Amino acid sequence: MQACASRAPAPAVFPSAAPGRLLFFALAGSDGFGRSVAQVLGVDVAAHEEREFEDGEHKIRPLVPVAGADVYVLHSLHGGPLASANDKLCRLLFFIAALKDAGAARVTAVVPYLCYARKDRRTKPSDPVTTRYVAALFEAVGADAVVTLEVHNETAFENAFRCRAVALTSAPVLIAQVRQLVGAEPLAVVSPDLGGAKRADLFREALERAIGRPVGKAFVEKHRSGGVVSGDLFAGNVRDATCIVVDDLVSTGGTLVRAAHAALHGGAGCVIACVAHGLFMEGASEALADPAIRRIITTDTVPPFRLPAGAVRDKLDVASAAPLFAEAIRRLHGNEPLTELNVF
Repeated sequence: MQACASRAPAPAVFPSAAPGRLLFFALAGSDGFGRSVAQVLGVDVAAHEEREFEDGEHKIRPLVPVAGADVYVLHSLHGGPLASANDKLCRLLFFIAALKDAGAARVTAVVPYLCYARKDRRTKPSDPVTTRYVAALFEAVGADAVVTLEVHNETAFENAFRCRAVALTSAPVLIAQVRQLVGAEPLAVVSPDLGGAKRADLFREALERAIGRPVGKAFVEKHRSGGVVSGDLFAGNVRDATCIVVDDLVSTGGTLVRAAHAALHGGAGCVIACVAHGLFMEGASEALADPAIRRIITTDTVPPFRLPAGAVRDKLDVASAAPLFAEAIRRLHGNEPLTELNVF
């Protein structure tokens, strides 16, 4: 990633000094997920104020003392029914700055879904590398760390930040759900494109450890140019296997459906889709209704508010990522290693 190559690597751990008391905030629009994290963590959600003004501006401030505290602010930066990703990002940045101004010892942005993570490289002349610009904004307001789940490209994410950047893996959350759906049949993990091959292989290794038996692997060729997807190659032996198509997110669903058909054409018994973030944009409810995909597993980092009742909702399983984030916060507060929670 040439645009990010010159960035200094993030430090391995927080400073060794003992942190202050832990404070946990969850901003409006992410407060449901935040309450789930707080319950697992065993803390209260700290009080804050968010005010709207007639001209569209806003104010956000803590309502509890934060001086000397180790503060964690949760906000999932997906577009939603009430606020855009840009609105949410702006509010989170302003709140981090307000916390630092109020004397917080360190502030960690807990961002279950990170906006602009897919725009991590130039694909055309003069293209923006928006992931890097978002990182610069977090650094400018004084964020000490950013924690997220399954970014599109972990290397680009880590290189974009000079503060600590933590990418958690969704594998334990998704695998726990997969184990409820499969039996003793052969299993294979499928990457829907070559770019996701590493993510899929790490998922496959984790699944093997969880079930104690070998899991096959395969990948689908995919090229995108001018919005047109092409590629016909399918590599891997999936004969009679339950195939698990693994990706970081689902948007319109076309990539997952295409991979499912390729796996079935290759002899798979059935296909389960596993994604960390379910965006389910326009067209997803029609595309994912395709019977080529038997079940869809995702986490609750993005609520499936765009999906109407119907075929896709009926085959959707939503697994909570709240315990994963709670454990990450607990370890960060105690300056403990995150080794098995990270993507490597």
